[in-house]
Amino acid sequence: MASFTSKYAEELIANAAYIGTPGKGILAADESTGTIGKRLSSINVENVESNRRALRELLFTTPGALPCLSGVILFEETLYQKSSTGTPFVDILKEGGVLPGIKVDKGTVELPGTNGETTTQGLDGLGERCKKYYEAGARFAKWRAVLKIGLNEPTELAIHENAYGLARYAAICQENGLVPIVEPEILVDGSHDIQKCAAVTERVLAACYKALSDHHVMLEGTLLKPNMVTPGSESDKVAPEVVAEYTVRALQRTVPAAVPAVVFLSGGQSEEEATRNLNAMNQVKTKKPWSLSFSFGRALQQSTLKTWGGKEENVKKAQAAFLVRCKANSEATLGAYKGDAQLGEGAAESLHVKDYKY
Repeated sequence: MASFTSKYAEELIANAAYIGTPGKGILAADESTGTIGKRLSSINVENVESNRRALRELLFTTPGALPCLSGVILFEETLYQKSSTGTPFVDILKEGGVLPGIKVDKGTVELPGTNGETTTQGLDGLGERCKKYYEAGARFAKWRAVLKIGLNEPTELAIHENAYGLARYAAICQENGLVPIVEPEILVDGSHDIQKCAAVTERVLAACYKALSDHHVMLEGTLLKPNMVTPGSESDKVAPEVVAEYTVRALQRTVPAAVPAVVFLSGGQSEEEATRNLNAMNQVKTKKPWSLSFSFGRALQQSTLKTWGGKEENVKKAQAAFLVRCKANSEATLGAYKGDAQLGEGAAESLHVKDYKY
């Protein structure tokens, strides 16, 4: 059997294709309570439920933002939250033509005997959770696997473990009506050059698609969320055109044409850098059987967060900053970004965090 046929097959295919609509992308607003706490503390705002809700409401109710988005990834708390007017966030998103998604992994644990390499937890009880999330309105899911580049890393063990974890998660999601986002993130940490990142990215993606095939996952009902191919954080940066060339080539060599869309993570790039790199990829004149879009967290929210500062009087200004980034990335999915977005506070600063935990 080439792929498992879920009773949700047609819905999965339609939703995956919709999320990959050119001109739209994903807002990753699924930071765990601990991670959102770090973001809030950076603007001296207390990490309590009301403040977490206020930030998400600011994003989801920004006039003009939802037409630039096809999906929003939520943390479990947010999936069940309501706006200050009592409307469930899920309903606000759906009315705006945006599919709600849900983070389903339980974080990483170290693989014994390795140099700090990890595997992702969360397969236990995943089917039941997916069923519950589908009933609550979620239509896609996210699971983050993390690999790193070192002298001997990533090892075959780490690549294999993470590829098969992603494949098992993807199969369980499809059984329960959720489009799985397959996210094998290769961290940018290190002094390696872009050629090394390209070689590792190709190895990891090839292993992931072998595992997805072995698990009978229907690729038409999945999305890929990879890192862009860039030099390490301790190396000199390269032009967006170079990132585009290496990234698109790595995808051509490893990602089947059945996959409808590739939605990149920003991986600690600045807001503007992530947008310019995505734009350059969409300007490359070559075979691209999948649409190339975004699934950005930090790279969509940084200037918004700084402008807001937790103050009610700054909400409109913060929403204006968010809209600027949404529009810029929407244009980048079409290769039409001119680099003329008004840069909000923090838009050009690196968002790199070493050994980033989500």
